[in-house]
Amino acid sequence: MLSLRIAARFLRRSPVQSALIAAGIAVGIGVQVFLGSLIISLQQNLVDETIGSSPQVTVAAAEEGEPVTVTEAVRASLEGDDRVVAVVPVRTFSAIYRGDGASAPLQVVGGELGELDTIYDISGRTLKGAATLAGDDVLVGKEFAATNGLEPGDRAVFVLPDGAESRRTVAAVFDFGTAAANQTFAFVPATFAAEVLGHAPDQVTAVELQVADVFASVAVADDLRGDPALAGTTVSEWQSENEDLLSALQSQSTSSYTIQFFVLVAVALGIASTLAISAVQKTRQIGILKAMGMRDAKAGRIFLWQATLLGVTGAAAGVGVGLALIALFSRFAATFTIDPQWAFVALSFAVGVAVALLSSVIPSRRTSKLDPIEVIQGG
Repeated sequence: MLSLRIAARFLRRSPVQSALIAAGIAVGIGVQVFLGSLIISLQQNLVDETIGSSPQVTVAAAEEGEPVTVTEAVRASLEGDDRVVAVVPVRTFSAIYRGDGASAPLQVVGGELGELDTIYDISGRTLKGAATLAGDDVLVGKEFAATNGLEPGDRAVFVLPDGAESRRTVAAVFDFGTAAANQTFAFVPATFAAEVLGHAPDQVTAVELQVADVFASVAVADDLRGDPALAGTTVSEWQSENEDLLSALQSQSTSSYTIQFFVLVAVALGIASTLAISAVQKTRQIGILKAMGMRDAKAGRIFLWQATLLGVTGAAAGVGVGLALIALFSRFAATFTIDPQWAFVALSFAVGVAVALLSSVIPSRRTSKLDPIEVIQGG
C-alpha cells in the first residue's frame, strides 16, 4: 500500500498540523456525542417523569359517566396487541376529604394494586407505610398527607359522590414526583370503588393502557378505534392531549439536530481546508512521484488515506471526549442520569470518518490532475 505509506509519512512530517486536524475532529465528534446523549437522555427522563407513570392510551365509554364492560373479547383485543405492555381496568370517582376544620377534593382511583403498579408503580414510589389495597385501605400522596397531617395508620373521612361518608385507613404515602399528583390522587380497593359507583364486577370507568413505545400511542389508538370488540367506546391517547409537551420534545430534537449539523459542517470545512493546504504544500513531492510512474489514482489516494487516518484517529478520540463529558456532567451538573446512547455513539464515529473522507475529495482531485512536468519545471 504505497499510497498509505506515503500518506502516513506526510502526516508524520507535519505533526503539529496533523494533531490540530485530529483535535478538531475530536472536539466536533465529542460535542456531537455529548449533545446527542444529553438530548436523548433528557427526553427519556422527561417522558418517564410525565408520561411513563401515567396511562398513554385510555379506553372509556362513548357517553360520559357510563361504565365500560370488560368482556373477554375486550380484554383479548387489548392484551393481544404486542405494542401494549399494560392493561389496567380502573374505577374513578371524585371525593372530598374532611378533616379538622379543613376539606380537600380528591380524584380517587380504584383498582388492583398489582395492576395499578404496572402503570403508576405505587409500591416503588411509597415513602411511608406499606402499599396495600384491601379492606378499608387508602393510599394518598405526599403533599396531601403533609397538608392534612396524615400518617400511615391514621383514619381519614371522605365524602363520597352520593353525600355519604366513608372512613378509610391511610395504608401508605406515595410520591409521584409532582405536587399536583401528590395533592389530588388517592387509591382505594377495586371492590370499594365498584360499590361507590354501583358497578357490576365486569364494569369499570375506563381501561388504561401503556405501550412499549410511548410515541406509538397514536397508531395504537387508531387501531383500537377500528376494533369491533371495542364498539361503543372512545379511545384517547396522550399525544393529542399533551400537545405542548409533544411540541417541546420535538423542539429539543430539532435543536439537537441543528447544532450537530453545524458542528459537522465546521469540522468538514476545517478538514477540507487543511488537506487543501497540505496538497499545495506537497505539490512538488506529488509531481516527482508521478514523474517516477505513480498513476493519477494512486496519487489521489494519498490524501484519501490521510483523511482516513485523521478521521479514524480524531473520531475515536472524539468518542472518548464525548464519554468523558457525559461522565463529568452526570457527576457534577446533571439532575438526571445521562446514559451514553451507544447506537448514536457508533453513528457519530461513522459520521466523523465519513466527513473526513468527503473532505478529501477536493485535494484528492486536485492532486490527480497535477502535470508532473509543469510541477518540476516550476521548481
